[in-house]
Amino acid sequence: MVTTIGVTGCTGKLGSMVAQRLSEAGADLRLIARTPGKELPVPDAEVRYAEYGDGQLFEAATAGVDTLLLVSAMESELRVAEHTTAIDAAVAAGVRRIVYISFQGAAPEATFTFARDHWYTEQHIRQTGVEFTILRDNNYQLHLPGLADPETGVIRGPAGTGRVAAVAHEDIAEVATAVLLDGTLLPGEVRDVTGPQALTLAEVAGILSRHAGRTITYEPESIPEAYASRAGYGAPEWMVAGWVTSYEAIATGELAAVSDTVQAITGHLPTTFDRYLTDHPDILSKLSTS
Repeated sequence: MVTTIGVTGCTGKLGSMVAQRLSEAGADLRLIARTPGKELPVPDAEVRYAEYGDGQLFEAATAGVDTLLLVSAMESELRVAEHTTAIDAAVAAGVRRIVYISFQGAAPEATFTFARDHWYTEQHIRQTGVEFTILRDNNYQLHLPGLADPETGVIRGPAGTGRVAAVAHEDIAEVATAVLLDGTLLPGEVRDVTGPQALTLAEVAGILSRHAGRTITYEPESIPEAYASRAGYGAPEWMVAGWVTSYEAIATGELAAVSDTVQAITGHLPTTFDRYLTDHPDILSKLSTS
């Protein structure tokens, strides 16, 4: 019996990596994309178009899918509602297993406000009775250079001396692909997916300095200072709260735990931040002096 694997978020960074790996492994693949017209990671794959918030379309898009990779939607005030609509639609369509990309420290009272969305999504998946695996990613290494102001080279935020075990997209994609293909993890397992080391933002700044060829520093802010410094961005309050609490979660230690998931499932150690920057020098373009 052929198992069809559906991949959402397939035009994004993580979803596209998983789709490519599944295709290379010869999986029966269906891409589920939100918007027609974007370049697809596997051009000859079957594709359906549906948004998470449109239950009717999403049910049609997932009909015939056995296992679904659910990559979380963009942050918004409607994200949990969109997730629950998509989950209900997938279950109604006959999806037997959902692999959900969540966030480390997901909890109803998580410091990082967006991590709460993930917890409510996880709970809804459990309530449907569908078979599931939850992969809770740490922060992405890709995003760490963007914490520094390109002009001043300063990272500012209320992270204190807390640590973050940021992870590479490639490692997450490799783990997710293995789980989707052969059920490496037991049904109902929840696993953190992290990098190999937990770094302070001062240590992150030091590594960025070596690769960018200029001095990058970290200057801790108080929580009131963090809100004040971001008040002029023109962003809604919920988004500003997400930005600030992402640093607070580092300070509280909620992102410091290092897991063995990558090595246990892939057989190799996860990518260090130093190696990630060596492999992806382009992400330093706004910081580099060269």
